[in-house]
Amino acid sequence: MPTNRPGTADDIAEPPTRIPVAVHAGDPILREGAIAQLSRFPGLELRDESAGGPGTVALLIGDALDQSTLTRLRGLVRGEGARAVLVVGALRESELLDVIECGVGAIVWRHEATAPRLEQAVLAVARGDGDLPADLLGRLISQVGNLHRNISGRPGLSTSSGLTPRESDVLRLVAEGLDTAEIAAKMAYSERTVKNVIHGLTTRLHLRNRAHAVAYALREGHI
Repeated sequence: MPTNRPGTADDIAEPPTRIPVAVHAGDPILREGAIAQLSRFPGLELRDESAGGPGTVALLIGDALDQSTLTRLRGLVRGEGARAVLVVGALRESELLDVIECGVGAIVWRHEATAPRLEQAVLAVARGDGDLPADLLGRLISQVGNLHRNISGRPGLSTSSGLTPRESDVLRLVAEGLDTAEIAAKMAYSERTVKNVIHGLTTRLHLRNRAHAVAYALREGHI
């Protein structure tokens, strides 16, 4: 029976996969600054902004969210299959759900956009996790809570979403900011089970990522 011998190709480990990242910014100084910050991390592969597509993390930077940025986000996520990180100076309440529902997986405030913070957001999105600032998550919970109360008070409208108790429990922990490993430990599941639960509900309900799933569950009153 053949055996692997030292020095053969079988003994050579495959190099780790680098995460492709494309930085988008209207201001070239902002774009070059973000590229300089991210280039120090060997696990990230910086690409030209025209080289998008599935598997690419698109990092969009702006002072505020305007219609062109929102349209660009939708095109990158829905049209090209990219995963999006939004770096923005401010968001109005009316823009918050639009950003989440168009497919943004992570949001970073401009004043917090250090190199480690940007890497953290990119890695989270690449894993399929969400990454929202704590203050923004609180605003999201408040906003969808208000929406839920308004919907509940209108006759003839149903808030049933078909989430199982396990799906609701997992999303509740996602909303609290826990990552896959922490959710698995909390619920005594394997990480694969947690990923399967989230993948199953996002696929069934046509949700784009974890942040969108949390917004949906909050809107429907399940968490």
